[in-house]
Amino acid sequence: MPAVVQLPAGKALTVRGAADVFLDSLGNPNTVRNYGIGVGKTAERIGEARPLASVADDEIGGALETLWGRSAANTWNARRASVLSWLGWCRERGYDGPAVPAWASRMPPPDSQTPARSKMAVDRLIARREVALREKTLWRMLYETCARAEEILDVNIEELDLAGRRAPVKAKGAAARRRGGRVREDFVLETVYWDAGTARLLPRLIKGRTCGPVFVTHRRPGPGKVVSPRDVCPDTGLARLSYGQARALLDEHTAVGGQPGTGWDLHEYRHSGLTHLGERGASLLMLMAKSRHRKADNVRRYFKPSPEAIAELTSLLAPGDARR
Repeated sequence: MPAVVQLPAGKALTVRGAADVFLDSLGNPNTVRNYGIGVGKTAERIGEARPLASVADDEIGGALETLWGRSAANTWNARRASVLSWLGWCRERGYDGPAVPAWASRMPPPDSQTPARSKMAVDRLIARREVALREKTLWRMLYETCARAEEILDVNIEELDLAGRRAPVKAKGAAARRRGGRVREDFVLETVYWDAGTARLLPRLIKGRTCGPVFVTHRRPGPGKVVSPRDVCPDTGLARLSYGQARALLDEHTAVGGQPGTGWDLHEYRHSGLTHLGERGASLLMLMAKSRHRKADNVRRYFKPSPEAIAELTSLLAPGDARR
């Protein structure tokens, strides 16, 4: 059940009071922190001491426009959504107040700027002799599963189905839920699948280990660092490889001119895998099943056909005798 919040009684609810009780009602600390930015700054802009009922809709829109009108679409949408939730929460509890005006509408997210690497470039990078087995396996697995890097890095050896070439991963968006006054993590497990490339590398990587993280660092955690038992290999004492470490390793091998921060990003394997599947004729529904997206628009922005693929498609429109 949601937390019960005592609302001020006997007097008009001020903008600051409305913001405070709304944020106090949120159980997830991450949600409080993210919503607190949009709600807090908007409350400051329109006047924290004012009665909430005295605020006009256009004032809310004006505050959003002033604060985040020049921001990226995703930032605007996030701040707008937090204010929308705040004001809707107040109305549901019987307090008069403004709403986000229609003209302050949600902005369509831009096309993803993450590039799609060619299959040849992916294969060549993984085949390089100086690339360690751990990185080869991680990159090949990311490419073949089209999974998010965080999902693959979180997999443990005991969760792998090597014969079936699959493994369950914790889905994006898993949230903490409150049960009986205690916060408990509710996870949605989804299955990712890999093929022959990963199947050849995985057994070599985990040889001699029976449980613990698939991808581990080359050093044991320091004496002052607290690490969950699940994130430590019981056979070697090595800790789980973090996203930051994995990203730095990829950048090191792909940096342009040796300049840090100019190399590939881990998410490019997901983009590239989905793009190559689309170029080979995979339907939108199959791409959604592979990527585990719920909305078709989210898959379309991943799919960036190469010029060669577009040229080959265009050749289908040639006169009947031109392609003979």
